[in-house]
Amino acid sequence: MNGEGNSQAVSVTNLRCKFPGEQDLVFQSLSLSVRKGEKVLLLGPSGSGKSTLLQILSGLIPRSVEIPMKCDEIQVPTQSGIVFQDPDTQFCMSYTDEEIAFVLENRNIPREQMPDLIQQVLEQVGLSFEHHRVLIQSMSQGMKQRLAIASILAMEPDVLFLDEPTALLDDEGTTQVWNTVKQIARNKTLIIVEHKISEVVDVVDRIIVLSPDGKIVADGPANQVFANERNMLREYGIWYPGVWEERGAGRMEEKTPISEKDLTYPPFVCVDAEKDDSKAPGSLQPALELKQFTGWRGKRAAVQIDQAEVFHGDWVGIVGANGAGKSSLLLSLMNILKTTGHYRVEGQHPGKTRELADRIAFVFQNPEFQFVTNSVFDEVEFSLLGGELTAEERRARTHDMLEQFGLGELSGRHPYQLSMGQKRRLSVASAMVRKQRILLLDEPTFGQDARNTFAMLAQLERLRREGTAIVMVTHDQEIVNRYCTKVWTVDEGRVAHAAVVSSP
Repeated sequence: MNGEGNSQAVSVTNLRCKFPGEQDLVFQSLSLSVRKGEKVLLLGPSGSGKSTLLQILSGLIPRSVEIPMKCDEIQVPTQSGIVFQDPDTQFCMSYTDEEIAFVLENRNIPREQMPDLIQQVLEQVGLSFEHHRVLIQSMSQGMKQRLAIASILAMEPDVLFLDEPTALLDDEGTTQVWNTVKQIARNKTLIIVEHKISEVVDVVDRIIVLSPDGKIVADGPANQVFANERNMLREYGIWYPGVWEERGAGRMEEKTPISEKDLTYPPFVCVDAEKDDSKAPGSLQPALELKQFTGWRGKRAAVQIDQAEVFHGDWVGIVGANGAGKSSLLLSLMNILKTTGHYRVEGQHPGKTRELADRIAFVFQNPEFQFVTNSVFDEVEFSLLGGELTAEERRARTHDMLEQFGLGELSGRHPYQLSMGQKRRLSVASAMVRKQRILLLDEPTFGQDARNTFAMLAQLERLRREGTAIVMVTHDQEIVNRYCTKVWTVDEGRVAHAAVVSSP
């Protein structure tokens, strides 16, 4: 099936593809070619097939991943590397130096040359470890993504396929990675899927836009597509420069914490009011209360908080560099990590994780950590099992939640057949369906197109105004500026300060 072409890096003609068990094709007679040295950005709404197309063009499908596909002709590169959305799917070894050494061994690099090459690629992505060695499992998701990019750079590929490589990185890490890509990719072909448009727009010279049903609806120079196709990008809910500004202030009228009289359910009375003169009877009970609180990973303190409170109606943004301890904070609040110190949930001892789940909805950074069933519908309904709802009520609430998150038409699909953005929405829907009054969310908007991001934020804002307490890890400063009522900055495992965001 491989064709010849002196000036082409990759190409495919009349591509048809479908997932097993699905009736509709992912692509219908799609054709495209990319010249050697060209930098191409693939845009499209969540679920349009961008990641699948990358895997086809790189040769992973159908060589390594068996998915039914046909085409008249296809040319895939002989020397290429692909960086996935989820770095955990790429690793073969347990330690950082072993992971890169594995690549070098496949290139027949002499062992004595490996330490310098390992150090070189780690430095390119901003990673530094003693003897270049650390347990991969102990790294944050953002650090893992940098390691995945470093291992691909060690391959010295002619064509780089990048599938949202900075989705889990902070602003500094995102800039660092793209600066690295710019430096090493001058003579390479780049095919990129990315939602962080501002960082990548000056890297690419061509943009290809996919419609929701996987058809090419625009193809041209970057500045031309953004200038001439803005209405179409807006209609499909695709990110483009200036989309946040077009939507205005984000949080509508105010960003101040909700007062007791604004809550749509009775306030929690402070259970210790009679013993504490500083708390008047009827005052709001904190949803979360922390004093000298520490979350532990083994014998190491992963995150520490001297004192903090979260009230119903708060939206707390957790920010900080990759590896600072943001995810560890959420895991500690769910008692998934061992904790010490004072911790109260709505005035009560938190209890074990299973007991906390009745009061707190939790969303992992990796959505696949939450999946336990074989269909999208069952995944959401599973969260409701064992409660007081009838089977009919469970089905009705599940259907409603899937519609809210744009997953209704995918209810019969296996969760692992979803795109990363769809998996993320499913994990959030599964967590929120029980309607707990406290939400702990770890990067809930990563991998989302503009439409689904704004829809999810609108849902969260509605819940906040109804009195839900939201604690959310995010690297998106726009969300922090426009939606969060408080900001906690985690710096090297400590909550450095808890700031109240002023009204715009």
